Amino acid sequence: MEFRKLGKTGWEIGAVGLGAMPLSLKDERPDEKDAIAVIHAAVDAGVNLIDTADAYCRDDSETGHNERLIGKALAELSGETREKIVVATKGGHIRPEGRWETDGRPEHLREACEASLKNLGLETIPLYQFHRPDPEVPQADSLGELKKLKDEGKILQVGISNVSMDEIENAEKVVDIVSVQNQFSPAHRNPETDGTFAISLARNIAFLAWSPLNGMDNARKLGENSPEVREIAANHGVSPQTLALAWLLSKGPNIIPIPGASRKESICDSVKAADVKLSLEEIVRLDTCWKQ
Repeated sequence: MEFRKLGKTGWEIGAVGLGAMPLSLKDERPDEKDAIAVIHAAVDAGVNLIDTADAYCRDDSETGHNERLIGKALAELSGETREKIVVATKGGHIRPEGRWETDGRPEHLREACEASLKNLGLETIPLYQFHRPDPEVPQADSLGELKKLKDEGKILQVGISNVSMDEIENAEKVVDIVSVQNQFSPAHRNPETDGTFAISLARNIAFLAWSPLNGMDNARKLGENSPEVREIAANHGVSPQTLALAWLLSKGPNIIPIPGASRKESICDSVKAADVKLSLEEIVRLDTCWKQ
């Protein structure tokens, strides 16, 4: 697989990561054995960035479910393989009775980070991301706590998620930011126009594209209504889903899509995108097909 730098860290990251959320969030989520098999299949395919969050669970009765799956999967790998994995987790969302709510209070983020360390079985979290700004808490207060956690060695690097261009600029005044995780897909191309992708590229910040296949329920529909998409995919011998990830990768050297997967076949199909080289003509055609 092609490797890319994770922003200013210099870490070599596979061009396609694994979004582990479907292993915990879906109603029909796989059982623990099958979920761990998906994670191992991703690693075997060359994936070394696994994205998770303490809020990837059905509700707050099982907070940390996704992290615990990853912790168990990592524990079964050899030490040499395990050391190459970059786990990116997040704090700042809570799931009371299954709702999505924010909690950016410094004391909550500290507690969440401590719990994530335990869930993952790690002494230090490689990449800890502020999951979503909390309108009730100044961003500087939330990120200031992450800086303290970094200074204490509990996290190595800080990222932010679901942010605007202004929030990226303000975040960098508080702590060094190495990644931005925002939604970016053929159906959601706001990063191309709202400044978030441009500022990330200019400042050498990795852009982790979440939901890069239009969401779990819509991924299979990517080529349904577009003969051109199906034609270009067939020319490269890949699925329309793989083609969509290759198109995203063509947007810039700092972008790393993190498609979700709840089956081994899905992540193995996704990683093929790193080997697809699109021509400029094909990129322009896909831009038009998927124009927002």
